Amino acid sequence: MACVSSSSFLLLKQPTFSPRSKPSNHFSTRRRVVVVRAEAMSTTTIEKLGVKIERNPPESKLTELGVRQWPKWGCPPSKFPWTYSDKETCYLLEGKVKVYPDGSNEGVEIGAGDLVVFPKGMSCTWDVSVGVDKHYKFG
Repeated sequence: MACVSSSSFLLLKQPTFSPRSKPSNHFSTRRRVVVVRAEAMSTTTIEKLGVKIERNPPESKLTELGVRQWPKWGCPPSKFPWTYSDKETCYLLEGKVKVYPDGSNEGVEIGAGDLVVFPKGMSCTWDVSVGVDKHYKFG
């Protein structure tokens, strides 16, 4: 399978067997092209208002960090204040949240598939619009 990058798309060329050929390892010259949005496959890291967010981290990174062995926490849609007494790293399995750091009218949106780091000492308000299920680690 060959990959060809084209702006925000990846074109994956998959070999197909010729309908006239007998079962063998022979491939025809015809190709089927599969288009996959690159955003669905890429990892993006941003830092906003002191919160670091890595969207769609590779499974290899989650394994390296031991994320699946971290404790879990969840909550239904709600709004509440929170202060981080230590740095927290969390991985959202489900949910959608807008976090408003104290002193800012702007929020940071996080959701399922995000690996997020909140700095020690941050005070904020969590506005949970879709129930959260996450792995977390302090320190």
